[in-house]
Amino acid sequence: MGLERAHDDEKRKRFRAYGARSTLAHGRTGLLEFDRWKEAKTVRMPFAYVLGCAALIGACLQVHAASAAENESAVARLHGVVQDRAGTPLAGATVTAKLSAGGDPRTVLTTGNGEFELASLAPGHYEVTAAKDGLASQEPVAIDLAVGSSTNIDVPLGGDSISAVSTPKKEGFIRRFLRSYADDWRPATGPDVSPPPKFRGDPAPVDGPPFPFTVWPYGGSVTIGQPWTQAGPLMTAIWGGSNGDAWKKSGIQIYGWLNAGTNVSTSRGGGYSNFPEAYAEREGIQLDQEVLYIERQPDTVQTDHVDWGFRVSGLYGLDYRFTTSQGFFSNQLLGKNQENGFDAPMFYFDLYVPQIAQGTDIRVGRYISLPDIEAQLAPNNYTYSHSLTYTFDCYTQLGINSTTKVTSHWMFQVGLSPGCDTMPWTKSAKPTVNTCLGYTWRNGMDNIYGCDNSINDGRYAYNNLQAFYLTWYHKFSASSKWHSATESWYQYESHTPNVNNPAGQALLITGANGAICKTLEQVTCYAPDYAIVNYIEYQTGKHDYLSFRNEFFDDFVGQRTGFKTFYTEHLIGWGHWVGTTILFRPEIRFERSYSAPAYDNGTRKNQLTLASDVIVFF
Repeated sequence: MGLERAHDDEKRKRFRAYGARSTLAHGRTGLLEFDRWKEAKTVRMPFAYVLGCAALIGACLQVHAASAAENESAVARLHGVVQDRAGTPLAGATVTAKLSAGGDPRTVLTTGNGEFELASLAPGHYEVTAAKDGLASQEPVAIDLAVGSSTNIDVPLGGDSISAVSTPKKEGFIRRFLRSYADDWRPATGPDVSPPPKFRGDPAPVDGPPFPFTVWPYGGSVTIGQPWTQAGPLMTAIWGGSNGDAWKKSGIQIYGWLNAGTNVSTSRGGGYSNFPEAYAEREGIQLDQEVLYIERQPDTVQTDHVDWGFRVSGLYGLDYRFTTSQGFFSNQLLGKNQENGFDAPMFYFDLYVPQIAQGTDIRVGRYISLPDIEAQLAPNNYTYSHSLTYTFDCYTQLGINSTTKVTSHWMFQVGLSPGCDTMPWTKSAKPTVNTCLGYTWRNGMDNIYGCDNSINDGRYAYNNLQAFYLTWYHKFSASSKWHSATESWYQYESHTPNVNNPAGQALLITGANGAICKTLEQVTCYAPDYAIVNYIEYQTGKHDYLSFRNEFFDDFVGQRTGFKTFYTEHLIGWGHWVGTTILFRPEIRFERSYSAPAYDNGTRKNQLTLASDVIVFF
């Protein structure tokens, strides 16, 4: 945001000495005027709110623990024998029990004497079928299971069906929606013998959950060759309704999440005193992002026909400050400096053409910037808070991007946009090319991804960063629970106004930082910065993982953070899932600015933060 003179001369001198016009995240840049910093400083989050958040998280954990303890009494059990026409028990038959209210079917194999058992079933109306070696039940066995019941049935192959109850019992939408959560949180019993979804390419190197992805990610496209297997509670409830088949046939899904967090740090100055840390830049409880998606993904596993997809997203909360693009709802931040706001960080159309190489996806619209391990949307990240490396580069672009799977190893991307975080009708817009090249080897366990994310004249404008990225993903072995992700970039803007020169100050654009040039006489100067971040990830169980993050970031002339200094940051985080619909991410983080005090509103060089967020998916 614009650089204006502070009313307090002494504080203004101190801030100028460090080049700090308290940079507050808008699309990884955006300065908060010193006047607004003084106003924000008076806003303190009462300690009672922190206690309230802790109580809320504790209550959630108690409810989860109580639910697990009561599973045996709140569920039903189904057992029996699968027989052929002659009444002979069949070993190795697949038994499937499908709840009429919706949700994923439960599947189990029969034992050597044809017996099967499905425990921890949700009460309700089920249809049970069996299949083996081309034989299948002519009609499903219909059965109603009550709470705490243990029911025995025989399932014939090729014979008449047996029905304990003849009239199916349908549940309402709200009940189906709530039951989908209960089913998700209930521990699975027995092995899952459902066939894995078809895919093209290397097998997924990691599990998701607990990790935010299964194959190494890249931006600007769906992952070509991978299926879309998502099924959230909202869609499960919709599919179980009278129009469920039509929704499934359309391929359109509606889903999203609610995300809130809290933190306490050694920076006590109030306002956004945790900055340059992001996204937990304000101490206390914060409404991070509440997100809704409407989406259809093209089927990129098949190679015989053109397919299409789209995504429309809406985001509300504090995190809009990081996704704002100049000229698109940007007055909320750049004009009014609202605490919470709305943004639509993605709205695009995908066209998948399998006949080009091994598949090409063409995306038109607004999309997340292609490189980076991290992303603005909370579920796409290992940790709650973001690295400095991620915080201060490009966020979104509006344009067209083509992604081609050239071979089983190589992937190529090229695109055109008006620049980083800016709309084509703004003065900062200029034709900007981006291009990336990816290479995967060791059966998908290693991937290297290089990008030149913004190719234009490189002159100072609204977030007009010339940025060069290199990312490497690595799994230590096929059976290892460890993997790493490392990213490095170099970026710059030329002809950047000098914040300590009156003529330079006159050239500043609202929301675009100036630089602390070598001499006061310089009106503009070259403004580079460099960063490298490494994640080491360890999967401790089906629902848990640990994150270890270390990084180095050098803001050579203070153009990104407002402080002419280099930084280091170190984090240990834990991710814990409840089923696949709730994620807790507590963390401890220490960071230091070396050449100037950047933390606690420009008064401290060190900062220690304890933070956590929770994501509830729907």
